[in-house]
Amino acid sequence: MNMEFLDELGLNTFRHNELFASVVSGTQSQQGQGNTHCGYSPIDGMQTAQFNLATPEQLDAQTERSIAAFNQWRTTPAPIRGQFVRRIGELARQYKHQLAQVITLEAGKILPEALGEVQEWIDVCDFAVGLSRQLHGLTIASERPGHRMMEQWHPLGPVAVISAYNFPMAVWSWNAMLGLVCGDAIVWKPSEKTPLCALAIQTIVNRALDEMPHVPKDIVSVIIGDAAIGMAMSQDKRYPLVSATGSTRMGKSVGEMVGARLGRSLLELGGNNAMIVSQHADLDLALRAIVFAAVGTAGQRCTSLRRVIAHHSVKEALAQKLIHAYQSLRIGDPRKEHVLVGPLVDELSYATMQNALHSAEQQGGKRLIGGERITNNVPQGGFYVAPCIVDIEADAEIVQQETFAPILYLMSYDTIEQAIEIQNNVPQGLSSAIFTESLKEAELFLSPEGSDCGLANVNIGTSGAEIGGAFGGEKETGGGRESGSDAWKNYMRRSTNTINYGGDLPLAQGIVFE
Repeated sequence: MNMEFLDELGLNTFRHNELFASVVSGTQSQQGQGNTHCGYSPIDGMQTAQFNLATPEQLDAQTERSIAAFNQWRTTPAPIRGQFVRRIGELARQYKHQLAQVITLEAGKILPEALGEVQEWIDVCDFAVGLSRQLHGLTIASERPGHRMMEQWHPLGPVAVISAYNFPMAVWSWNAMLGLVCGDAIVWKPSEKTPLCALAIQTIVNRALDEMPHVPKDIVSVIIGDAAIGMAMSQDKRYPLVSATGSTRMGKSVGEMVGARLGRSLLELGGNNAMIVSQHADLDLALRAIVFAAVGTAGQRCTSLRRVIAHHSVKEALAQKLIHAYQSLRIGDPRKEHVLVGPLVDELSYATMQNALHSAEQQGGKRLIGGERITNNVPQGGFYVAPCIVDIEADAEIVQQETFAPILYLMSYDTIEQAIEIQNNVPQGLSSAIFTESLKEAELFLSPEGSDCGLANVNIGTSGAEIGGAFGGEKETGGGRESGSDAWKNYMRRSTNTINYGGDLPLAQGIVFE
């Protein structure tokens, strides 16, 4: 496997003999002091890197350095902070193709999707630069004469970011770029499955730091470690905010630990996303949306489509269209042109998929197509599967679960109210969609009686959200919001100020205390 792009990014600056560094910032590149960990590519199972994982003691030392950086950074004017983020974005543009190749290497994404992820980071940089001049509060009418009320937003502190393998650069950027312009320090624990993506990001950040001596060198750092690092971050009172993206199980653990110390947690967790296909839908348009949302990234997106709820009058026609589309999917090496579906991330993901399919069939599901492992015309050592469609009843137990693989459950409904009830009747609440040409159905879906998800779309799929809107979901998805809209408020603390410019001291609520 040709990996010259790693050298072009300068990743070898983090290599100490045969081991890569596990604690990296603008001031240092340390080997970990914990257990040895190897990274493998899902493309062919080849080893890509070797580390000694960081320890909680190393995290503690980096946390202190990050606090010192924050104490300097918080007094830097926000537009100046934005200039640093702008430079990061410019460097990401310059190395876009190399960065995408690292994503493909470690996450197994096809190159067009990997390029799209890097572009998302670039777009978030642009958004954050504009935001750096708009971190404004309110002026509020006071009930007391000679008084003025206002609110300000101040930097929060060091922010701990814990992320998953499937979006190894974009999720970091949502948190880091906004956190930086808000005046925070960023300490990142990436997935152990994508450590080179994290180091590639840090090379970009470090180059920006080298060009901007006024920026504290420890304002962004990476800690490559196991669950013990995430636990230490969650329990550490020095992190006023822990942003965690991953499974619901992981999020519940993080939320409990952060909540026990009355800290803030921003949780972006599992999705069990559904699309309603109405009898009034444009089926060809729905077909295109379904296929990308269900099989993109081999079904390993939190917004991947898991359930299609089709009106009984169009279900059979839609099923035939889907089967035909699935038969034409090009599955294989994600580095090759025209391939649409790459590998699952590892053998455990493959086993989880097979267990889910077995459970679905035991619960009355009928496999319409796919699900088998593919070994011909694909790199050996990777876990390539044929995306699968299962016809199943909406009340099957397996449908309540999110399986991080390309399994699409197909079910039917009679009335739009029933369809919405089926969609909402799962523990998760991330992304949802309806395809319909009926204005009444579309508006009902978006109403208080409609979708209970954080993302609700009409005539587009569940996957591929734009960065300008707040991203996140309800229920077991965690309730957090990242990226656009006013998600920046997560990374700041609000201060309500009252100024008395008069000569008297009236009390609020008309209280007289004399």
